Formats: sequence, structure tokens, C-alpha cells
Amino acid sequence: MKKQKGTLNQMVKHITHTNSFSKSNLKSLSRFLQILDGSFPSGVFVHSFGLEPHVIKEEVKDINSLKIYLENLIIDQYSQMEFVYIKKVYEALEDDKLSIIKRLDKNFKAYLTFEYAKASRDIGQNYYAQIKNLATKDIVKEYFKDIEEKKSVANEIIVLACLAYDLDISLEDFIVMWTKKNLINIAVTTLKISRIKPSEIQQMLFEFDEILENYGYENIGDKVTNFNPLFEEVIFAHLNLEPKMFAT
Repeated sequence: MKKQKGTLNQMVKHITHTNSFSKSNLKSLSRFLQILDGSFPSGVFVHSFGLEPHVIKEEVKDINSLKIYLENLIIDQYSQMEFVYIKKVYEALEDDKLSIIKRLDKNFKAYLTFEYAKASRDIGQNYYAQIKNLATKDIVKEYFKDIEEKKSVANEIIVLACLAYDLDISLEDFIVMWTKKNLINIAVTTLKISRIKPSEIQQMLFEFDEILENYGYENIGDKVTNFNPLFEEVIFAHLNLEPKMFAT
């Protein structure tokens, strides 16, 4: 991956190479990879952001339209909300500002539906239970202690971002991992509600490697918004359809 520019470059100056990990960090990395996996048996969730009505309206009907849908998801949803949140969490961790992390964790649910907010908290607390003893950095240990004492919510994306930071995974690398996890889960769901072939979906997901590699991470803003225009347009066109959130 390319190095961060400007302030983001300064923010990840602590990054070390994976091959210099201690044995304890390798254990944390192994656990991190497992909970990122969509087949993780203790639970995973991802919001479809209107995939079903897109398929019904034939906005998504083949591999090309599915790719456009997922690209728009990154542009209109993730880059405006989740990426901003991850950036803010990394900055707060770097500046040793636990109060900011707790505020971000608390306020995250305000941008979500009730079902989505509940799943984010439940899965985040589940993840925390699997990794709470693996943190090595003091700021992450303090955040995990607050979760244990029920002083922090433990939203999924906050917990994962803190573990990634503890593992010296850069901001952009974590965003790629988190985004690819979601795209894979959504794309797998497409197999159940469309006739797109698995081989086409796999190849299309490979193409996102270059898209994510060339994404302008240095341009991630500071303002959070959860208005997704394409999602809103399609949902309002089908008021009888509920946007789905896939969870296990």
C-alpha cells in the first residue's frame, strides 16, 4: 500500500512490519483475521443498503451492475460515514484521547437504525469478549477496560479499529480489510437473490483490490453523514420493502 500523506502519514508513523511481530502479536493477528471472516461462527453482520430492491427493480441484474452498486456503496456510504469514523478513532488513539473514543462509540448509534445499532453493539461486544486480553497498547487496554465496566458501547467498527491499531495495522490497510469483508458478505448474499454466477462475483471482488489500493485515503473528511442518495431513492420507490441487514 502507498504511504499516507500529510497528517495521515504522521498518524501512522508507529507502524511496524508484520514480520517483526512478537509471538503475542501473532496471536492477536490470528484472532483478528478470524473475527474479520464472514464465516466466524460467533457472529457477523453487514447492512445491504438496499440490495434487494435494487435487484427487484433490475438496477442490479448482472455482474457489471453489481460492481457499480458496490462502488456506489463505497462512494456514497462508507466514505461519508464509516471511513470518517475509522479515521477519527485512529486519530484519537494516536493522541491518547480515550474520552473522544468513548464519545465516538456512544454517538455512532445515532446514525443507524434501531436494528442496525443493536447488531453493531452485540457483535462488537462479542468481538471484545474474544480479544479483551490481547491488547498491548495502554490506550486500547483502557478502552477495553471501559467496555468491561460498561462505560463504553463497544460498536463493532470501533472495537475492530482499536484492535487493528493495537496490531500496528495502518489506517488505510484496516479500511481495506473492513471494506473487503463487507463487500464479500454482500456479494455472497447476491448469490441467493440473483442469477449472477459465483465465478463472476469472485473475479469482480478481485477487481476491488485495485480500486481500494488507489482510493484517496488522504482525502477522507471530518464530517460524518449517513445520507446515501441511491439507497434512499430505491427504498422510497419500494416503501413495502425493508432494507435488510444480514447477520449470523
